Amino acid sequence: MEFLFLIPLAFLAGLIDAAVGGGGLIQIPALFAALPNANPTALLGSNKFASIWGTASASLNYLRRIKIPWRVILPSAATAFASSFAGAQLANQLPSAIIRPLIIVLLAGMLFYTWRRPALGQVDAQRELTRQDVMIGMLLGALIGFYDGFFGPGTGSFLVFLFVRFFHFDFLRATACAKIVNLTTNAAALLFFIPAKLVLFGYAIPMAIANIAGAQLGSQLALRGGNHWVRRLFLLLALLLLGKLVYQQLMA
Repeated sequence: MEFLFLIPLAFLAGLIDAAVGGGGLIQIPALFAALPNANPTALLGSNKFASIWGTASASLNYLRRIKIPWRVILPSAATAFASSFAGAQLANQLPSAIIRPLIIVLLAGMLFYTWRRPALGQVDAQRELTRQDVMIGMLLGALIGFYDGFFGPGTGSFLVFLFVRFFHFDFLRATACAKIVNLTTNAAALLFFIPAKLVLFGYAIPMAIANIAGAQLGSQLALRGGNHWVRRLFLLLALLLLGKLVYQQLMA
């Protein structure tokens, strides 16, 4: 019965995450609902294992169609990798409720900013990225990487917003870049979760296969739908994530 519940939701999580990020919004609650007696940290590790395969699959699709600014993305991915490993270690010691109020404020601000600027992310500026952009990218990678290792849900959406805001990418290019960085944060977190035996492979492997299938469909839909469709989905996902976090905070 757990598989009948988890596999379709893993597919949906892969689809949504590939298009705009936020797959953890679906997959993490699904794991906690289906396996209420499991170690919570092992459920986070299982989510990372399933997600990384879908993220890798979506990344390959985007790499074939979208030009990635490697000068900024590689340093950003490197700092994200290091800080995600640190965040995963801390996640095993501290309750995530500690940072939930801060994330609610940041997410609400991101939603309001994007909604008030309809033109944001609709056109890629195609500007030459500078050394300052590289430094900003490294800082953003470190902050988001730590958040992904420690808490997780909404990492892709935060990355998309930040790439649009600071580098003036369109939403489609920002999504492609976010997949690359997100791939490294998942890998770094798994360097902690797997040796610590905090991945439930019996569930995580079938979910990973479903995640790949969903990611293939989600990335294709994003490439065909373009920026307008991705922006709408981004706003919807961010709103749902905000509602989920507010509900958890009120019920805590």
